[in-house]
Amino acid sequence: MTTIIFLTISNVFMTIAWYGHLKYEDSPLWKAIVISWLIASVEYCFQVPANRIGHYQFTAAQLKTIQEVITLIVFCGFSVWYLKEPMKWNYAVGFLFIILAVFFIFKEW
Repeated sequence: MTTIIFLTISNVFMTIAWYGHLKYEDSPLWKAIVISWLIASVEYCFQVPANRIGHYQFTAAQLKTIQEVITLIVFCGFSVWYLKEPMKWNYAVGFLFIILAVFFIFKEW
């Protein structure tokens, strides 16, 4: 559970670093880069321990899959709430395919 909590926190910081500046189009690019980099450095403080702790329980492929699912959940919330962009039906279909990928990666064959 610690892994998932840390991955979620790291994803919130990374989503803000990658996409938060989009609301500030008039701000200089260099400023967006510096601020994003500073925010992303906090993300690493959660990402690295999450992977280190999680690798005792999950394979690297499973960790990456968990990360991607969390990324999509965080990003969807962020884009709807902060960027005010609508969730479209084709996004939902694409996410369903990713859920199918989760099934195949975590299934014991």
